[in-house]
Amino acid sequence: MQILIKNGTVVRSTGRKQADLLIKDGRIAKIAEKIDTIADRVIDAAGCYVFAGFIDTHTHFDLDLGVTVTADNFETGTKAAIVGGTTTVLDFATQDRGMTMRDALELWHKKAEKSSSNYGFHMAVSEWNDARKAEVDEMFRSGVSSFKMYMVYDAMKVSDGQIYDAQKFIGSRGGIIGVHCENYDVLQARIAEEKAKGHTDPTAHPVSRPQAVEAEGVARLMRISELSGEPAWVVHLSTADGLKEVRAARKRGVEVYAETCPQYFTLDVSRYADPDGAKFVMSPPLREAGDRAAILDGMKRKDIDFIGTDHCSFTMAQKALGRDDFSRIPNGGAGVQNRAELVYTYAVKTGAITLEQMALLMSERAARLFGMYPKKGVLRVGADADIVIFDPNDRHTISWRTNLHACDNSPYEGMEVLGRTRDVILNGEQVVGNGRLIAPYRGQYVFRKPCERYRR
Repeated sequence: MQILIKNGTVVRSTGRKQADLLIKDGRIAKIAEKIDTIADRVIDAAGCYVFAGFIDTHTHFDLDLGVTVTADNFETGTKAAIVGGTTTVLDFATQDRGMTMRDALELWHKKAEKSSSNYGFHMAVSEWNDARKAEVDEMFRSGVSSFKMYMVYDAMKVSDGQIYDAQKFIGSRGGIIGVHCENYDVLQARIAEEKAKGHTDPTAHPVSRPQAVEAEGVARLMRISELSGEPAWVVHLSTADGLKEVRAARKRGVEVYAETCPQYFTLDVSRYADPDGAKFVMSPPLREAGDRAAILDGMKRKDIDFIGTDHCSFTMAQKALGRDDFSRIPNGGAGVQNRAELVYTYAVKTGAITLEQMALLMSERAARLFGMYPKKGVLRVGADADIVIFDPNDRHTISWRTNLHACDNSPYEGMEVLGRTRDVILNGEQVVGNGRLIAPYRGQYVFRKPCERYRR
């Protein structure tokens, strides 16, 4: 099967140029100013940008919280992802307490059987002991080279000493641990304070988890990593103060990788006062205008490495579990379909970042750190043919009614955006045409190598 993409503007982190791409047997076979050949399919990309397939570093599909399960499973979540230009999602296989990593990985493989995008897994670790340590090498042999730990949540929280030991053990094998950084004891105390005041609606959520709660957690992780001598990966960074801690640690020689999400540079804390404010309850919460500006500046200065979504969707009925108590609202929102258009509208078109930086943030750096480069994340001869054709001239309004996720709300509802994913090639096959999913369930597991620590 040969596909020829003609007349598009090829965008890479190193520059952009008008060129044709020839795809053969699932790989990029040729990139040149003009390719004259007979192909099974010709796609005219005139007026469009051609990117390496986007990689979402942070999704939660089919996640059971005990009281409720996310609205999106892999079938619905990856349909939304691929239509939005995300050709690979990295979801969190969650090792619950008392469960082995092997069992968690097998469970998540079963969950992902009907995926329409490619997929890989980080291993979310709820306990760190000799039994879990004994499983780490098996995870690497299974293509899992990244892990996650939490400073929060009763069911997942690990101690600082466990993070330290896990960093040393996993880092020595070429892996990395992402950490959800918040001061759990303080935020729990603040939740209790807000309830004591009778402040129980969604506006109490950001008050209970202010900027300092994240910044303290980030600062603590930076010092732990400084002591362990191994890298730190800060997930879903949301604050100016947290970013300051990242920059300060790097000046001290700490190897730090930072991820953010579109909600932290497109939305702000005022949305919690909306009639449907519960849909914005997520962790970390939405922030102030100054934090939004700082996150965009971090993207511009390349202090932020990549952009995930933290897609963790719940219906409004599920959100209503916290009608009388904001702390009972399931935390999370839908976003996997809209990431590229939000980045293009709010970061590229505003001049905060360039198209080349968009390619870096959306694909290349994620592929490098998480052991997929150079097969994925870059347009080069020999790379996997995961390709996005992005139409910058489209203008539309985001709505959950037209998105493919299984959630009856969107944090971005009613926002007008510029650009859209028009066509997607996945593993050498066209799966999205003119914005429509034409070939579902083509996703494949991405076996990942040890991390490429490009900030070392």
